[in-house]
Amino acid sequence: QVQLVESGGGLVQAGDSLRLSCEASGRTFRRLHMGWFRQAPGKEREFVAAISWGGFITNYANSVKGRFAISRDNAKNTVYLQMNSLKPEDTAIYYCAASELYSGPNYSAYNYRGQGTQVTVSS
Repeated sequence: QVQLVESGGGLVQAGDSLRLSCEASGRTFRRLHMGWFRQAPGKEREFVAAISWGGFITNYANSVKGRFAISRDNAKNTVYLQMNSLKPEDTAIYYCAASELYSGPNYSAYNYRGQGTQVTVSS
């Protein structure tokens, strides 16, 4: 079993930056592939970014490419999402997820999911 705890969300203004963290416990983190997803009010959950266990493969949604960066520190059992040039449309609850097989944007394929952290971007 894996527990995922997100942190780092908050209220910021358009153009600001935030770094989200997701700490994992309960299983060998370095063998897990990780992803970030988000869900805005009234919208479906959408893929944001994913990273392979070794960090060699990353994928991004087109809407965040060039602004967001996913990374991981296996020594700290933590995956990060650096969010720059935030826009009001980035407002959502952000979730991290872990999978034993690289799952990219396929949320249903992730084995473990966190509770989420709220990000609100004001205009």
